[in-house]
Amino acid sequence: MTAASGLKRLGFVLLAAFVAVAGVLTAAGYLISPEMVRSQALREIRAATGLEPILRGAAKVTLFPNGTVSFEDVVLGDTERPALAAERLTTRLRFIPLLLGRVEIGDVSLERPTIAIDIEANGQSNWSRLIEVLARSQNPGAARATSFSEMRIDNGTVVVRDLGRKTEEKLTDVDFSLAWPSISKSFGATGHFVWHNQPMDASLSLADFTAALAGNRTGLKLRLAGAPIKAAFEGSISVTPTLRIEGTIAADAPSLRETLIWAGQRPLPGGGFGRFTIKAQTNVVGGTISLTGVNVDLDGNSAEGVLTFATDGRQTLQGTLAADKLDLTPYVSTVRLLTGNQREWDNARITLDGLNGMDLDLRLSAGNVVASNAKFGRTAIAANLRGGHLVVTVGEAQAYNGLVKGSLALANAEQGVEVKSQLQFIDVDLENCLGQLFNLRRLEGKGNMSLTVEGFGDSVLGVTRTLHGNANLVGQSGALAGLNVEQLLRRLERRPLSGGGEFRSGRTPYDKITVELKIEKGTVSVEDVKIEGSSVRLGLAGTASIPHRELDLKGTATLVAVTRPGAVPFELPFIVQGSWDDPLMLPDPEALIRRSGAAAPLLNAVRERSARDSVRSVIDRLTGGAMPAAEQQAAPAATTADKPE
Repeated sequence: MTAASGLKRLGFVLLAAFVAVAGVLTAAGYLISPEMVRSQALREIRAATGLEPILRGAAKVTLFPNGTVSFEDVVLGDTERPALAAERLTTRLRFIPLLLGRVEIGDVSLERPTIAIDIEANGQSNWSRLIEVLARSQNPGAARATSFSEMRIDNGTVVVRDLGRKTEEKLTDVDFSLAWPSISKSFGATGHFVWHNQPMDASLSLADFTAALAGNRTGLKLRLAGAPIKAAFEGSISVTPTLRIEGTIAADAPSLRETLIWAGQRPLPGGGFGRFTIKAQTNVVGGTISLTGVNVDLDGNSAEGVLTFATDGRQTLQGTLAADKLDLTPYVSTVRLLTGNQREWDNARITLDGLNGMDLDLRLSAGNVVASNAKFGRTAIAANLRGGHLVVTVGEAQAYNGLVKGSLALANAEQGVEVKSQLQFIDVDLENCLGQLFNLRRLEGKGNMSLTVEGFGDSVLGVTRTLHGNANLVGQSGALAGLNVEQLLRRLERRPLSGGGEFRSGRTPYDKITVELKIEKGTVSVEDVKIEGSSVRLGLAGTASIPHRELDLKGTATLVAVTRPGAVPFELPFIVQGSWDDPLMLPDPEALIRRSGAAAPLLNAVRERSARDSVRSVIDRLTGGAMPAAEQQAAPAATTADKPE
């Protein structure tokens, strides 16, 4: 016998078998009553689930080529607000039992079902009674016929309503395969759904389905995977007498900010909150989630500690975290105090809407902290957020080669935001500290500062206009950068009208500096400023405008050392005006005129001509400006007379 003839005979055998089976099924279609198939299929569903589906539509039985029974418009529970309503319930019949004249269900499919879960304020739901019935049907002592092993949900919708909080969440495009525990006691579900326009893959496994339905402890595995987040949990769950979950959780997200927005939370203010991972031991009791052994990474910052999240009432996050190094640059990168030219306060609107989503009580410590250009050593801070009111307390921070303590508070107000600050700077580098905080870089040395201010407004500029409070500074062993007061005074002592020249260079050393300021509606009153050095003493008084960043000060500079025994120390009144980024310091022209030998002719000139021309002439000579032609001719005589009397 050739191979070809063997294959030919095999084909005839398979064809004969197919015809025989088709004939049997065709005959069964006449011998088996569709009504009997329908009744037995419905009985199988009741036996497997204990549930009593309500059939509101027609039923259709098909025995060839596949044995199926379809029920249109099926509901479970209350017919007005059913727990489950499906457009069609289809059961697939097992092949061999059907050949023998028996009806056994292989699997069940729910097409386009809507599953409604209504949670009452007491924790009960519209599924509570149905779950009790299902639990009794799964009891090992319950008498049951053979059961199907798989249930599918095709293109379904799940609606979860919290009637106490009046919230609603909806899952759409739900496609799941449920491994029904017909043989083993475990239960599994695998599939996908869409939540907030994002598709998510999910899988769920219960080690003991019967125990889970009864509310007893059983093993639980859960996996979620989608673009916003990937999460996994492995542990145990029980719901009697209260919800309790224990196990290990791990999650990661490409952007924590986007994940929170996807989950329905308010957008967080500021920048950062990007890449996020967490792993921890989880203990859930009621509405409280406790995480211990936390390893969390956010924007490249790694920390360890404990966290507690409470969902009863208002959402609250509490915890303690410790890190070796923290980079806060991403979070402060969007905070702009000044405009692009660094000479004006920013006028962009401030919004703190992201602070209203939840409450926060977090304590954080780090060995090193970086925030933009600022670097801190050992730091311990606490952040407390209640009802949109944020208070950040600095227990201790090694900063600016010293220590920083205090608090900063932010809150929403009718006029925009409300700001309060109480800060202490102990033994800090003044140039570095004042430069980073206020863009003032002309005061060198070490010192102590205290700042207590508060204000409100819809922008940084608006807040500066309402600021009030006080500030104090005591420094030592430093210098005024960009100004050599001693050189200026000695030159003017010898030749009062010799011209000011360029004095905005060099340094003026000091032994001690004392500053006392009072702030009211954005205006700083300089109550007392004393600068004491071995060669120069300075005193200042006047005002400064915080919104306009301008100075209007008057003071007196004194040479400590005299040029000859018995001489009176040289004193020179002066004014400081202009922007505090680059102020202009000018000596008092009248004092110089009186000290100069040319004072009488100039004062007589004031009487004979307009005071405006005379004063302009003196100022031109002090600042090195051009002199009138008549004065140029008299310059030699004036030069001789410029010597002090």
